[in-house]
Amino acid sequence: MRWLFLLLVLLNVFFWVQHQYEAPVRVKEVAPLDSYSRLQQNITLLSESSVPQRRASSSSAANDDGCLFLGGFDEEQQAESLEQRLLSLDVQSEVQQVDAATGVDYWVYLPPLASRQASLRQLRELQSRNIDSYIITVGDLSNGISLGIFSRKDSAEGVVARLREVGYAALVRELPRMHRKYWVRVAVASRNQLDDTILRGLKNDMPELQHRQMSCTDVATSE
Repeated sequence: MRWLFLLLVLLNVFFWVQHQYEAPVRVKEVAPLDSYSRLQQNITLLSESSVPQRRASSSSAANDDGCLFLGGFDEEQQAESLEQRLLSLDVQSEVQQVDAATGVDYWVYLPPLASRQASLRQLRELQSRNIDSYIITVGDLSNGISLGIFSRKDSAEGVVARLREVGYAALVRELPRMHRKYWVRVAVASRNQLDDTILRGLKNDMPELQHRQMSCTDVATSE
């Protein structure tokens, strides 16, 4: 009986192994190579796409390296004299003006009221209190009341505080303090004609002469 039992076990093992070999193979579907190639062609790395943009930006920045300006004069006549001097050297140029902020002023004012008549009544009240005040006639604060322009912020705030004590709600607006300078812009075609020798000669005759590279488009032409 024991041999018969072992024989049955061996037969079961044999049939199980045979069944495993004859079982169908499961196929895993994959994309054809040509489809994968097309998909890969449509993929663009971010680093690769940004390279042309960076190159374009760098190229445009390199092309706009600014213009050569000589001068920095307070008087337009000085700039015109320099322009004539350059023209005598066959250097094409033109006078231009540059307004630069040199500080901030602080304007104390009362906003406009509902009507000009109301603002005028308020003005008379202020003047009856010996408060220096003037009606504003132009701009977005037209018909408001100006109470002074101060170079120091604490002075403006002091006026606001005193007016608050007598019932007026004054405000402060910052005004950029502009200073105009006159420059002579050298034409791009003439820049190579200005060598160090010529610049030194101009500097000797005009000690206040400066030379700078500035944006060609941010400077207003003097009329």
